[in-house]
Amino acid sequence: MKFILHALIFSTMLLATGSTLARERKAAQLEARPILKTAALNELEKSKAFEEPRGEITLIDALSAALRNNPLLAVYSYEIRAREALTLQASFLPNPEIGVEIENFGGSAPFRGFNESEITLSVGQLIELGGKRSKRTEVAALNSDLAAWDYEAARLFVFSEVVKSFNAVLVAQKKVKLDSEIVNIAEQFLQRIEYRVKAGNLSPAETARARVELSSNQILLRAAQQELVSARYRLAAAWGSKQPSFDNVSGTLDAITSIPPFENVINLISQNPQLARWAVEMQMREQELQLAKANRLPDPTIAGGYRHLNDVGANAFVMSLSMPLRIFDRNQGNIESAEMKRRQAEYQKQTIELDIKVRLAASYNRLASVYQEIQTLKTDILVQAESAYNTINQGYNMGKFSFLDLLDAQRTLFDVRSQYLDALHEYHFQRAEIEQLIGQDLSSIQKNN
Repeated sequence: MKFILHALIFSTMLLATGSTLARERKAAQLEARPILKTAALNELEKSKAFEEPRGEITLIDALSAALRNNPLLAVYSYEIRAREALTLQASFLPNPEIGVEIENFGGSAPFRGFNESEITLSVGQLIELGGKRSKRTEVAALNSDLAAWDYEAARLFVFSEVVKSFNAVLVAQKKVKLDSEIVNIAEQFLQRIEYRVKAGNLSPAETARARVELSSNQILLRAAQQELVSARYRLAAAWGSKQPSFDNVSGTLDAITSIPPFENVINLISQNPQLARWAVEMQMREQELQLAKANRLPDPTIAGGYRHLNDVGANAFVMSLSMPLRIFDRNQGNIESAEMKRRQAEYQKQTIELDIKVRLAASYNRLASVYQEIQTLKTDILVQAESAYNTINQGYNMGKFSFLDLLDAQRTLFDVRSQYLDALHEYHFQRAEIEQLIGQDLSSIQKNN
């Protein structure tokens, strides 16, 4: 009797201890990627209450709002909690079983009724061998750590997408301003031409040409305005808003920096959470294999109880020990599967690493190309286009150039300005792609090397 009581008390203590330890095991607290450690951003993120960005907003405002209220991040946050709960569940001991058994009753002759019956009340406990519980808990805990890595990757993704969306709004604002300027100039041209036609200095056909040019520019302006509306909605969606409440964004597109050597950039891919997580993934696959091997061992069930014998009016204690025989099922299939998954993980890591390197190389080459394009446009082509337009505009007023000459110079100038904005947009887009892949600001690499 004392042995049974001690065994039950010991089992209860183990259950309580297991529960306490599991509650203390949370997902790993990962260090944020360098690009997510911006001082100004960290200060804004300390505020617990989310406030809808309004008025004129900066990139830091948009990033802070998105990192606090993005729906995708909420999904990953709950996934971490769910896996922590599974870690808790994995740490519990098997529940004891209580049983009641009645023998020798309801038969014939002396066994009729319950006079000759034997009633047994017992409690059994499955004893897990081979460290199954600790291995099972470790697998669940590592899986929880993987969720933390996935959350960090999601934060980096949201950061990058906000940068892209913010710059898209900034470019769209400038495109609207540029197209509005073109429309204003076209309206002024039309007025000047109508005046000269009335004076008899120009053919009425020139008025038709000017009206066509004005209508074309107005179409481009409306398209730019619609693109701005779409870009604003995409940016607001980053912090879970159905429609934007901010008025406009404020930033500098042409603040570009030189590009560090590719060797310095590609060496930082180990900071990418999608790659860094595989150190934990490999540990988990190995632990799953060890758990599968441990499950080969049979687990005994120990039971003890109290029996009452009605025929003699006596009481007695009973004990039992049972254990499954591992004759056919020795967990061979699960062991083989765990081994294959462990080997598979090595190739999965290689595949992801290659994919990151390919994407990084493509974005880097595109960034280098567009950087040169920006330099050429800014220092050469834009200067020449503006000079040509000013010269032809002055000459047109003096009668030296035709309306078509002036129109062609105007188109060239504004096409170059639009191309310059597109190049700046592409520069910031590819830069955001690279910084997402390496988790670090490109300008910081330039400073450190």
